[in-house]
Amino acid sequence: MAYNLLKGKRGIIFGALDENSIAWKVAQRAHEEGALFTLTNAPIAMRMGEINKLAEECKAAVIPADATSIEDLENLFDKSVEVLGGKIDFILHSIGMSPNVRKGRSYGDLNYEWFLKSLDVSGLSFHKVMQVAEKKGVLNNHASILALTYIASQRTFPDYSDMAEAKSVLESIARSYGYRLGRSQKVRVNTVSQSPTMTTAGKGIAGFGAFYNFADKMSPLGNASADDCAAYCITLFSDLTRHVTMQNLFHDGGFSSTGMTEEVMEIFSKQ
Repeated sequence: MAYNLLKGKRGIIFGALDENSIAWKVAQRAHEEGALFTLTNAPIAMRMGEINKLAEECKAAVIPADATSIEDLENLFDKSVEVLGGKIDFILHSIGMSPNVRKGRSYGDLNYEWFLKSLDVSGLSFHKVMQVAEKKGVLNNHASILALTYIASQRTFPDYSDMAEAKSVLESIARSYGYRLGRSQKVRVNTVSQSPTMTTAGKGIAGFGAFYNFADKMSPLGNASADDCAAYCITLFSDLTRHVTMQNLFHDGGFSSTGMTEEVMEIFSKQ
């Protein structure tokens, strides 16, 4: 059911790869709620995914951009404002990549050049997005900017490796830039810490299936789906949440506040 929560709003959505990705679901829901937006991803990711299919469905323009490139981001914002016919009301940063994780390097044997790449793509790119947007003056007052994160920024999880550090950087940037943009334009900046989700990126992490099942049993409401995360993002883009900023918002079925559940106790009591 649609509520026209984003009617008349313009946005940019980073990171839609395929129909399993959260950004893809956010785009579909934003379209249903009346938003106009552009879609963007790194050129290599676009070749791997199906973003043109989503663009056709949502009547959205696709503008390739490497989020670590200032030049690409400047072009993205210029073209988005031109295509959409006005300044930007919302941005979704759904970007994360670790060469160390992809190539199976253990945490005690990190390639540091790859580590820096993880930080740049998964964390610093969020700062670059907001810095370029601010300098170009393309944000409307009361705009909403979101990035997707994960609780591994605060707790240790096997095999998440240097992505944990990248997510910590991401969340700190949200607080620092949230203060800056809040003071100047009443723009809000938040991160959403989502449940483990069966996305293409998530399934690439070793042992993901086992952890997905564990998190589901540890969450009173169960794991939050990509569709539910999209709905939550829409509320944060809407005018209903104008005073929510600089927050790391857990959308995880209660996992982040749960110490133990009966389901998990039952599993260990059988051993």
